[in-house]
Amino acid sequence: MIEFDNDDINQMHHLYRINLINSCSGYKSANLIGTKSKDGISNVAVFSSVTHLGSDPALLGFFLRPTTVIRNTYDNIKETGFFTLNHIHQNILEDAHHTSAKYDASISEFDVTSLDEEYKDNFSAPFVKNCPLQLVMEYVEEYPIKANNTILLIGKIKKLYVKDGLLEKDGFINLSKGKVAAINGLDAYAVPNSNTRLEYQRPKPEFENIND
Repeated sequence: MIEFDNDDINQMHHLYRINLINSCSGYKSANLIGTKSKDGISNVAVFSSVTHLGSDPALLGFFLRPTTVIRNTYDNIKETGFFTLNHIHQNILEDAHHTSAKYDASISEFDVTSLDEEYKDNFSAPFVKNCPLQLVMEYVEEYPIKANNTILLIGKIKKLYVKDGLLEKDGFINLSKGKVAAINGLDAYAVPNSNTRLEYQRPKPEFENIND
């Protein structure tokens, strides 16, 4: 196997290092976060850092890069307290990826892509139309990460919309049926074809009482 130690990583060309470290953590979620500014400008941006934090209460978090440059998503969330999460699917990969471009806050990414904004239940932030999963999120709190000046932002699920045919009897959402994408690194998208579900695991009988 090819090996890299910390010194090797530190001496790499920055683009090589970015690609290497962003892809070594494995496949990540692929979401479009929808927000609206206090001036009424809609914003949508791709994020690969959304993660489950707990089911009761239902919390999700995502990481933001340092706010030393313009971060429209972060600013809008702090101003309004709400945002949407929209799962990227096979039919919108290129347009979803284009939302990573740094547009001025006065320009909506919906206007420069073929993504359609959608509004539901009088909720102020925009959804991305036809995404198989759409979530209404309310800002809860944030934590600064001192090691690299990023921010972990935590939100509470206020409402969840699931496309017909994806929800199984036990509450499992079958993302592969919705052609939901995952992200490898910064710019590689994969669309899983199937799931392999395994039962809840308990110790094998011969090891159950080993500490008694």
